[in-house]
Amino acid sequence: MKAMLLAAGRGERLRPITDSLPKPLVRVRGRPLIAWHLAALARAGVREVVINVSWLAEQLRAALGDGRDYGVTITWSDEGPVPLETGGGIFRAVPLLGPEPFLVVSSDIWTDIDFARVKLEPDAHAHLVLIPNPPHHPRGDFGLEGDVVVNRDSERLTYANVGVYRPEFFSGCTPGRFPLLAVLNRAIAARRVRGEVHRGEWSDVGTPERLANLTARLRAVE
Repeated sequence: MKAMLLAAGRGERLRPITDSLPKPLVRVRGRPLIAWHLAALARAGVREVVINVSWLAEQLRAALGDGRDYGVTITWSDEGPVPLETGGGIFRAVPLLGPEPFLVVSSDIWTDIDFARVKLEPDAHAHLVLIPNPPHHPRGDFGLEGDVVVNRDSERLTYANVGVYRPEFFSGCTPGRFPLLAVLNRAIAARRVRGEVHRGEWSDVGTPERLANLTARLRAVE
């Protein structure tokens, strides 16, 4: 399986840190966030990784190169000066990811999810990893009925920004900027999205405060 790491965003909520540093290069325990993911992907047996870039793209290219230092091969999907949002960015990269299902991971999270165990069911177009709702996102995103992801107003979980997708998931999409949620809602309505709950480590490093809290928590257990 190939994987895509999402790294094109501006990181507005993490400013001023991200005014001069791409969010995926923010360091946690001495290593850039994205480096932790590359190492985890290599451990999971993933050797081909696509990374989309926009804001401060050259810094990411210079830091990661072709991926050989991490045991992977990196292909870059450059979106230009304006990022294409999550849906548009993945859709643009589909030709680089090939005809088989692929893993997508946001590069600005910290997690111990075992990527080797995230699998796509034969009848599904997507498989999402969900987590119990963190304090900053108490309403969650989606519900689960067994392993089927559903839209409902109660008993919801939060999308962990880790999932497996088939290229067919994006059928009918057109190039340009668009969010992933609209395409997810279409597939959920067709009952083509499966999911699982991860109850281990997960943190969205989205603000300076959350970054500081994660750093302090990890330092406390070292």
